[in-house]
Amino acid sequence: MINWTHWHNEPYLVAGLISAGWLYAMLAGPWRAILGGARFPTASALRFYGGLFIFYLTVGSPLDQIGERYLFWAHMIQHLLLVYPAALLILTGIPSWMLRPVTTGAVIGRFLRFLTHPIVATMVYITVLSGWHLPGLYDLALRDKAVHIIQHLSFFLSAILMWWPIASPSRELPPLPYGGQILYIFAVGLVQVPLCAFLTFSKEILYPTYAYAPRLMDLTPLEDQVLGGLIMTVGTMIAKLSVLTWAFYRWYQTSAQRQET
Repeated sequence: MINWTHWHNEPYLVAGLISAGWLYAMLAGPWRAILGGARFPTASALRFYGGLFIFYLTVGSPLDQIGERYLFWAHMIQHLLLVYPAALLILTGIPSWMLRPVTTGAVIGRFLRFLTHPIVATMVYITVLSGWHLPGLYDLALRDKAVHIIQHLSFFLSAILMWWPIASPSRELPPLPYGGQILYIFAVGLVQVPLCAFLTFSKEILYPTYAYAPRLMDLTPLEDQVLGGLIMTVGTMIAKLSVLTWAFYRWYQTSAQRQET
């Protein structure tokens, strides 16, 4: 059964998060002048480390055991946390000057420009998200720890691409204009509908692991699956509507300022 006091301390997880935090601290501190940063980016650093914290809560807390072994809906919460707050906070926590050596590279810069194009970013994101929810791949990730790690990392990295046209901190690869952001958010939400419907309205148990798992709650495996689909649907709607509202507000604000001048 679940050890509610157990938090993951696997070397790859701890070392990865510590390395990311250390590298950011060095870039924002001692190496800042080399990169052209004027001052320590306090607000950005809070977002970045907040994103790392959420990342660890998602994959390092007892929630990971629950989602991996017992409840589908708990795994959906994990995915939402990785894709929305963790990815968005980490992306917006990186100052433009910190990204410049990468975004201005002759080869890497062009490759990133291609990957962060709205159509490409959307296709990569939805392909990764939908592909991993195919029954065979999803259940393989539940059985094999290495595959599970790859699954979560691919969710996170594809989410960074998905957020880029909206929240890019880079001057070389800037976000879309606010009007374009609104259309983009709507399009990304639209292409997620089939996956949400697939999980919510399926009449069969899609993932055998949860069918044979001990029941932690008074839910049948099918009810657990439906609840997971609903959590993904509602969570996605809330995230997209929140960003849509923010983009519309910023667009209105910018238009009002232009009229005043």
